[in-house]
Amino acid sequence: MDMCRVSPAFMMFVRHVEQQIKNHSKGTRGVLMIAQFHLVSFFLVAGPREEIVYLPCIYRSTDILKPDYLATVDVDPKSPTYSQVIHRLPMPNLRDELHHSGWNACSSCFDDPSKTRNRLILPSLISSRIYVVDVGTNPRAPKMHKMVEPVDLFWKCGLANPHTSHCLGSGQIMISCMGDPAGNGKGGFVLLDGETFEVIGNWEHQGEAAPFGYDFWYQPKHNVMISTEWGAPKALVNGFNPAHVKEGLYGSSLNVWDWTTHRKLQTLELGEDGAIPLEVRFLHDPSATEGYVGCALKSTVFRFYKTPKGDWAAEKVISVPSKKVEGWMLPEMPGLITDILISLDDRFLYFSNWLHGDIRQYDITDRRNPRLAGQVFLGGSLVTDGPVKILEDPENQPQPSPRIIQGKRIPGSPQMLQLSLDGRRLYVTTSLFSGWDKQFYPDMLREGSVMMQIDVDTVNGGLSLNENFLVDFGKEPDGPALAHELRYPGGDCTSDIWL
Repeated sequence: MDMCRVSPAFMMFVRHVEQQIKNHSKGTRGVLMIAQFHLVSFFLVAGPREEIVYLPCIYRSTDILKPDYLATVDVDPKSPTYSQVIHRLPMPNLRDELHHSGWNACSSCFDDPSKTRNRLILPSLISSRIYVVDVGTNPRAPKMHKMVEPVDLFWKCGLANPHTSHCLGSGQIMISCMGDPAGNGKGGFVLLDGETFEVIGNWEHQGEAAPFGYDFWYQPKHNVMISTEWGAPKALVNGFNPAHVKEGLYGSSLNVWDWTTHRKLQTLELGEDGAIPLEVRFLHDPSATEGYVGCALKSTVFRFYKTPKGDWAAEKVISVPSKKVEGWMLPEMPGLITDILISLDDRFLYFSNWLHGDIRQYDITDRRNPRLAGQVFLGGSLVTDGPVKILEDPENQPQPSPRIIQGKRIPGSPQMLQLSLDGRRLYVTTSLFSGWDKQFYPDMLREGSVMMQIDVDTVNGGLSLNENFLVDFGKEPDGPALAHELRYPGGDCTSDIWL
């Protein structure tokens, strides 16, 4: 089910609810807005199960001189090609580093009948190209539609290293960038025309880019956009050097922007505990004035929220303690939270600890006090037969065993996550970024990454591995590949924003 294309009758009913919201008092309006969101959520969750998934596969940093490609994976258990790659669309260039993807249209334009979710936007994190892929003509066999050259970003915007792509209610496409053309940190935003996909220019005002960029999420109902910070591209491109953190080449702030004027309102400095804030997620309920961000270096999750004064603040609500170890590059190993997401009903938060090797599920019904509800280990740097030995663990957890699925030992560690709309299936891949994969999990470059599926208990909480599902990217025709972010054709928990 496409969250951008819903039935006219349903939309008429939604608009009726909106009119009732406008006609009622402030207190009643709030109740009706929440009811509207839950109605739409139920409609989406009750839709058909996902059948295919798109994900970029990367060869940069490997010894294979082949272009990155977009893989289409069959996730329909009734299909004869279940858990197989059924199509590959190679890019026309080498060493792009495909990373995240977005849509030309999504839930932010759900009331515009002229908009169709038929183009997947594929920014290249290193080459700075942006590919536009036609997934509408034949969803199971995408084809190239257009390529935006790096020079357009360089000359028109003074930006490079595009990362997160979101469609806007205006019909435009907005892409966050991490740097300038010289590889320095620069957190600006590129606007593309939603029909021609030509570069329009910058979203932010001249000279007002953040020091670093990475992810962003906006919520027009509250006239706000929040962006995060990874680091300077030239510092992180080939691996992680802890000295670069002290040298100021990595970020530690949330940037709060006025959605209407495009002006930066606040910088929320998260401090050492919030170093390298990556994926940012508002609650899906558009009336909510809060969300969460995963911070990699100290493995923390911060809740950001609007205060009674009308400004924004942040507080640490989850902390995964580092483990004292031997046989590793540092005396303490952080979990390294690298991806987070929130279920469509705003009940559960999920994140991956890319170094420790586990995925965690938290019940966030109490927004300020998340409760651990599920956990599963799927590889990582702490496996019992590896070189690292745990000397001290504040959580007193046993050192995990290697994970083997269908005879395949899982290389790397759980990283990118995507949740089914009904919340019952969590898909996961193991590649973070090819330069960091090569540094921390060199075996993964030789053996390829994998895609797995976790079964989720949505009633009591809990995670368990589906042993019948495995996509082994070590068996790809051109050699082992590094698979990254996952997208459903109809939209998902991390691409769609409700207004």
